[in-house]
Formats: sequence, structure tokens, C-alpha cells
Amino acid sequence: MGLSTAFCATLAALVLVYLGLSRRVILLRHRHKVGIGDGGHPDLARAIRVHSNFAEWVPLALLALLAADLRGGSDSLVAVLGAVLVLARVAHAEGLTRTSGSSPFRTAGVGGTSVVMVVACLAAVLGG
Repeated sequence: MGLSTAFCATLAALVLVYLGLSRRVILLRHRHKVGIGDGGHPDLARAIRVHSNFAEWVPLALLALLAADLRGGSDSLVAVLGAVLVLARVAHAEGLTRTSGSSPFRTAGVGGTSVVMVVACLAAVLGG
């Protein structure tokens, strides 16, 4: 049993988002001439945190989705969970970029990511 197209599409989309977040950090580091850390620049500190949050949550969510896919989760389930994960992580990144406080985008991002992880884990354990 191989990987579904839906999982591969999810992975590809998330890689592109990750690269976009990385680019934002790189451009701000260049603009502020900062090699390590944030140099006391709030915009760079926030961009680093947005990038880091993505890097902290996405790998585990992808592993859960991969497990569901490999254990026979339907293509439709993997596609829906993958789409929700991509939208949730984009929403969270946008929300955190706008404010360090609570926001609807951040709430949707955390909630969507959590739902994907729980449903994917259940699908993996229950075999689809």
C-alpha cells in the first residue's frame, strides 16, 4: 500500500507554506542585518515565532495523517484532513503574524490542527 495522492498534496502544500514562512524570516534578517536571534526587532521576533510554531506542530500532524493513510484511511478522509490541516496552519500563521494575543485565525488554526490530529490518530488506530 502506497501513499495517497491526498497525503502527497498535503505534504507539498505544507512545504510551500513552510518555505514562505522561512522566506519572511530570511528577508527580515537581511533587512535588520541580524544573523542569530531577533536583534531586538519585534517584527523579526514575531516572524521567527510564526515559523517555529509551524515547525513544532506540522511534523506530528503529518505523521498522524501518514499513519491514517498507511492504515487504510479512505482517500476522501485523508484529503479532507489534509485540506483542513493546510487551512488551519495558514490561518494560525496569519493570526499570529497579526497579533500576539488571541484571534479568530489563531483559534481556528489550533482547533483545526487539533481536530486533524485526533481524527487521524483514531483512523490510524482503528484502521481507516
